[in-house]
Amino acid sequence: MEKLFRILATSSASFVFIILVATVTVLYLTARPAIEEFGAHFIIDPRWGVNIVENNTAAKIGTTVKALHNEATATTANSTGSPTDVTTTTQTATKNTSEDDTLSPSEEASLNDGFDTDETIPTDDDTDTGQTNLPDSARKNIKTIYGGAVPIVGTIFSTLIAMLFSIPIAMGIAVFLSEIANEHIAKPIGVAIELLAAIPSIIYGMWALFYFGPFVASIFGGHSVSLLIAGLVLGVMVIPFMAALSRDAINTTPDVLKESAYAMGATKFEVIKDIIFPYAKAGIIGSIIVSLGRAMGETMAVAFVIGGIFKFAHNITAPTTSIPVVLANNFAESSGISMDALFYLSLILFVISFITIFSAKYFFLRRT
Repeated sequence: MEKLFRILATSSASFVFIILVATVTVLYLTARPAIEEFGAHFIIDPRWGVNIVENNTAAKIGTTVKALHNEATATTANSTGSPTDVTTTTQTATKNTSEDDTLSPSEEASLNDGFDTDETIPTDDDTDTGQTNLPDSARKNIKTIYGGAVPIVGTIFSTLIAMLFSIPIAMGIAVFLSEIANEHIAKPIGVAIELLAAIPSIIYGMWALFYFGPFVASIFGGHSVSLLIAGLVLGVMVIPFMAALSRDAINTTPDVLKESAYAMGATKFEVIKDIIFPYAKAGIIGSIIVSLGRAMGETMAVAFVIGGIFKFAHNITAPTTSIPVVLANNFAESSGISMDALFYLSLILFVISFITIFSAKYFFLRRT
């Protein structure tokens, strides 16, 4: 029986390790094309789904456009007709080119600005013609750029806002339940904290979108979906986890230490500050880091209230996006290099979360 027990325990631990390794392997192999394509620059590149045309192709198109422009100008200079005739002459000169070389006005203006660097070309969202009017040679050399800077920054800042909001409240709840409230009050509040932790995140998101977001916007200004709203909602969601773990850490303080401090004339505040917090420091820091990892990976609630746009937030009341929101919003319609870029973002989020959890375990096991 003892041998069977050891085998089962070892198999369970090995199974968890296999899942971890398999997850990392799948993420890396799927993200590898994007890693090779964009490299480490992906982390600091704010562009997502931006189409550019390479230098040599841009120069070729630019030469064609400038030739058409010069021809139209020369025809206009030699013409003695009315302005209507000039317009007709220009249109005729343009139509004489091949259909594949026809450029939309926005493309023409972009290409006439210079060709020393890669040129950004309009996408289907920017113009009615999109890429359909580009020459075949240009279409073959179009490159789509993906960068993760905006969602990475959005994830970090929304999590920081959540921590700044939740840590004082969670510590207050933990201290109240452990050291101040009597048993008849502590138990109902403890149950309420556990119920808050069990509420699905989508409910938090709906509440924040229709009620909490407009209320905060009326106080601080800005949009009802913004980085600030997302951070506050995350803070509300992680308070139960942080408070429960911190309460358990505080309860590990031996009664003899507290009673000795009281016997020497210490007040309750002094006992909490000088005895309980130093003793439970490792557990409290661990609870904060675990909650930090929970906030980083939250998806549905944040997707409702952060805005979901690929743009840096100039202030905390402006909308932006985060890594989980990008993954949730784009997986269904992605393929090819865009799908690889999403897995690249997933890998980055996994690494950040893994480092966070590793740090939490380090502080849990450490006693200073």
